[in-house]
Amino acid sequence: MQIYNTLSKGKETFKPLEPGKIKMYVCGITVYDFCHIGHARVMVSFDVITRYLRYRGYDVTYVRNITDVDDKIIKRAAENQESVDSLTERMIAAMHEDEDKLGVLRPDLEPRAMAHIEQIIEMVATLIDKGYAYQGTSGDVYYRVERFADYGKLTNRNLEDLRAGARVEVAEDKESPLDFVLWKHAKEGEVSWDSPWGKGRPGWHIECSAMSKCCLGETFDIHGGGPDLPFPHHENEIAQSEAANGKKFVNYWMHAGAVRVDNEKMSKSLGNFFTIREVLEKYNPEVVRYLLISTHYRSQIDYSEDSLREAQQALERFYNALRGLDYAPDDDAGLTLDYEQRFQQVMDDDFNTREALAVMFDLVREINRLKKEDAEAAAPLAALLVRLGGIMGILQQDAEAFLQGGELAPGLDANAIEALIEARAQAKRDRDFARADQIRDELKAQGIILNDSRDGTTWTRDSL
Repeated sequence: MQIYNTLSKGKETFKPLEPGKIKMYVCGITVYDFCHIGHARVMVSFDVITRYLRYRGYDVTYVRNITDVDDKIIKRAAENQESVDSLTERMIAAMHEDEDKLGVLRPDLEPRAMAHIEQIIEMVATLIDKGYAYQGTSGDVYYRVERFADYGKLTNRNLEDLRAGARVEVAEDKESPLDFVLWKHAKEGEVSWDSPWGKGRPGWHIECSAMSKCCLGETFDIHGGGPDLPFPHHENEIAQSEAANGKKFVNYWMHAGAVRVDNEKMSKSLGNFFTIREVLEKYNPEVVRYLLISTHYRSQIDYSEDSLREAQQALERFYNALRGLDYAPDDDAGLTLDYEQRFQQVMDDDFNTREALAVMFDLVREINRLKKEDAEAAAPLAALLVRLGGIMGILQQDAEAFLQGGELAPGLDANAIEALIEARAQAKRDRDFARADQIRDELKAQGIILNDSRDGTTWTRDSL
């Protein structure tokens, strides 16, 4: 299995620290607001990666943290006139709802920063003892960046360039503008904890170093996150963890690509910023998930009406292939066809979901060919398609439920649709093609798409 390592800037043969076991940590959400579509990309990408590693027989411990104390959280709670605990509990519950709708499995461990204050304080104290950190006159504790010789190795930055580009910050008690905060002294009314440096709270970067060590140890296999995290967050994690522990922090660094909206960077200022729940109010969750896995996890993905329609059409092709087939989950046992082998080959190449879906489409073509001749012979291939879909987190619904589910136009139900389909068929038999076309167009205007075949006419609901 090959994994692209952000640290080495290339694909490497994956070798876990312990044979058959994988320890993976992914940076999670700062829970001050609802999750957006960029968060969904990271959630879904590492969900597929975890599913596939388990399919390959690995015992995976998947950890994804929650940042529940942070400047943004404190500010938002104050704006809302609610407690930090109230805000974070609401946002965590909302995050879990969004994940469930997208078919994202929960991580094995979901540590929260506030529950690891003792470990954070211990790590900060170790860094001070080793000369990697110091307390400024303000009471804040800073990491001494220039003390760590390998700083910048993840993102190929060197200290000279960082010094040249550094801006002088408000904190005048820092030895260098490159230094970053490990422990913040408490301001009036802020959530805080007692520490050797006075009342305060942790900086963002130290939280992940402490939580990953607590859950997975001083060195682990894979660390993942979003496209905005390599610098400075992950760079700072490396500096903190390796200085404190005296060991290599992580063997493989993985980062998901960014989401663009209509080929523009997603931004609140541009008005193209969408929360997951806003998106799912309008679009089928499985369609959104398919869009998020339709490109390689490291590639940028374009979120648009056109790309969602393509995702909808792709899923319809899958479910139409499964439609009408009678199969059980284990019907593919003993299959000797090469589809699964090809699927595994492309997924072993840095989890290439785009190519894996292409293999599944080849399988769909074979299913459709066999359905015309012998539906019973197509059943084992349908079972294989559903099993491979499970690794991707798709195709787990009943075909009819997906194709015909959801809200219909007022006054329209399945019986009414079938009656109109029969009226259209009669119109064709009477050679009244204008009437047949009128019925098709009327249904299309109400979000119903008709699919004609030699076996008759079926319908699907257009969810876009």
